[in-house]
Amino acid sequence: MTQVMTLGSVEIRVAERKLIVDGTPVALGARAFDVLLALAERSDRVVSKAELLDLGWPGIVVEENNLTVQISTLRRLLGHDAIVTVTGRGYRLALAGTGAARTDLQRPPPVPAPDVAAGRLERRLAAIVQADVVGWPRLVARDPMRAANTWRRIRQDLIERSVPRFGGRLIELTAERVQIEFGSVVEAVAWSLQLQVLLTEWRATPDAAESASVHMRIGIAVDDVIVDDGKLVGDGVNVAADLQHIAAHDEVLTTQKVRDFVMHKLDAVFDPRGERLMPRLQRPVQVFRIDAGSRAAVRGDAPRAPLARVASIAVLPFDASGAVGEAYFGDGFTEEIIATLSLNRALFVIAHSSTLRFRGNEVDLTAVADELGVRYLVIGGLRRSGAQVRLNVSLVYAPDQRVLWHERFDGSTDDLFGFQAEIAASVAAAVAPQVQDEEVARVRHRPTEHYGAYDCVLRALAGLYQLGSAEFDTAGDMLKHAIALDPGYAQAHAHLAWWYTLRVGEGLTSDRSEGALALEHAMRAVRLDGRDAWALSVAGYVTTLQERRYQQALEMYEQALAINPSCAAAWARSAATLSYMGRCDESMERVQRAMRLSPFDQHMFWHLTICGGACFVGRRYDEAAGWLGKALRLNPRFNGARRVQIAALVRIGELAEARELAQALLAETPDFSVAAFGRWSPMQQPYLDDLLQGLRHAGLPD
Repeated sequence: MTQVMTLGSVEIRVAERKLIVDGTPVALGARAFDVLLALAERSDRVVSKAELLDLGWPGIVVEENNLTVQISTLRRLLGHDAIVTVTGRGYRLALAGTGAARTDLQRPPPVPAPDVAAGRLERRLAAIVQADVVGWPRLVARDPMRAANTWRRIRQDLIERSVPRFGGRLIELTAERVQIEFGSVVEAVAWSLQLQVLLTEWRATPDAAESASVHMRIGIAVDDVIVDDGKLVGDGVNVAADLQHIAAHDEVLTTQKVRDFVMHKLDAVFDPRGERLMPRLQRPVQVFRIDAGSRAAVRGDAPRAPLARVASIAVLPFDASGAVGEAYFGDGFTEEIIATLSLNRALFVIAHSSTLRFRGNEVDLTAVADELGVRYLVIGGLRRSGAQVRLNVSLVYAPDQRVLWHERFDGSTDDLFGFQAEIAASVAAAVAPQVQDEEVARVRHRPTEHYGAYDCVLRALAGLYQLGSAEFDTAGDMLKHAIALDPGYAQAHAHLAWWYTLRVGEGLTSDRSEGALALEHAMRAVRLDGRDAWALSVAGYVTTLQERRYQQALEMYEQALAINPSCAAAWARSAATLSYMGRCDESMERVQRAMRLSPFDQHMFWHLTICGGACFVGRRYDEAAGWLGKALRLNPRFNGARRVQIAALVRIGELAEARELAQALLAETPDFSVAAFGRWSPMQQPYLDDLLQGLRHAGLPD
């Protein structure tokens, strides 16, 4: 940021927080200085009152008259004409030299308004982006200064600096209302996707760990707008605002008009979300969710797993009988859960429109499931008292109406859309492993003469983590048979890649070519279905293990999490890669998120191992030994935990226990050598040397 701003006879010394007028220092209160600085830094545009309140009183809710008092103070010192009031919009600094005051942001000059005949409205086609921070009032209520500092960094580093590079014009910039006009629809979409990517990357940094967890939602529309004294109104603005309000965490929603403009010009995926009523227009609009992705997916021909390959589930309309006339309220939760569950490619989810007819009726769940062709139902009810909402959700196995899972959620309508998104993520993360466990149990009790590819995968999952046993070997055979039956089954390829990875990582094979087979099947899975977050997470880990391409692996994880933020496996595997890179705190944050999303996960022993590995590279050896001890209690034969635990125990002086564990490792993998392990271990230096030295001290052969 510029340290000294010279605006005609006025000099603003930013670092010293001093105002000099005609060469004479002028006493100025802290709030007035903040307001003046905000206007000077944004001197190329009108700054709204809401934005000035956000900048001058960060994290504090104040009355508008506080701003009026500071503007009056500044006008007395600088002259009445120094700050221009733009009716209905805000204020603009009009001191000489303001156009060049902020050269570090490289802003383009303001676009001059066209010469419009008197009495004639100025209209133009514009691409409008509208965004906000999800749950901003809640973040402010929780920790006002933390929220304000977080938003300040995002506003300055991620938004203000990037908008001019995409040809955008900022109209308003507050946490609760970001509005930008772009001359190009393609640039509007590209900027929006970049912002979401940058926010995802930023949340993974150490700095963000000390900040509020900020997620944004974005709506994009292209339509006719009316210019009213510099302010934009009309359909384009209204539709963008409506899309923003119905978007979920990290989503970019748009219309079919935008999709048609952008088609074939950006590598992006447009997922249809159906027709949605736009409250401001009072008419329905086709809505699309947009992500970075392949051109094939933009054209709409990305492969989807057929019903025969996945478990089927329906979410019935939630009972809102306690809230008369508010059935729509339950529908909002139902629709959000359906949308989030649909991100999991291991599930076939019945569309919302097909389940609406069951709303408000006492139904036989088994009959409903038969009619819809599903085995699992998500049912629920909500009760509302003022702004407080209580939601009860259950997962039911329809054939015998067993309740597999139940949870109660309490929240507030103060942030309804944010609350809906949080509930949907929690339900999706809880339901998926419960369905998988039930499917595995179901198929194990069926005869095996005529099973298909899906049943083969389920049978494999039953033995996939019984390492070193006959069941583990059978799991590999089942996965190979599944692929022979259905070569295009992406998840079968991904599971087989993981099986080979476990064989290599656990020392169950001396054939190093199996690592190449793991990579081959992992990449095949991604090529078959690039929208499968679980398959992408496997590909990321195999890329880490076999090729040491850590950055490429992290990009795969981010793609997986952009597709399905509730994918616990992607959070955990990305944590493992980060631990190998020595990024302890980031790794711990991610794996603990995986454990929160799926607290009863069958892979919990591996999650605990990742925690131990992250603490080891962070040289927190006591903590590492604690995590790894828990992992081994859950799965005593997991060599991935054993190896790191041996080194951790050596580091904390528990040499006898380390040697005992080393002998157990040798008993199961007699060909183990420290040197051979060091050649394929994905852990980077100097952390790998720490690990290898610990193994040698425990008596393992070099």
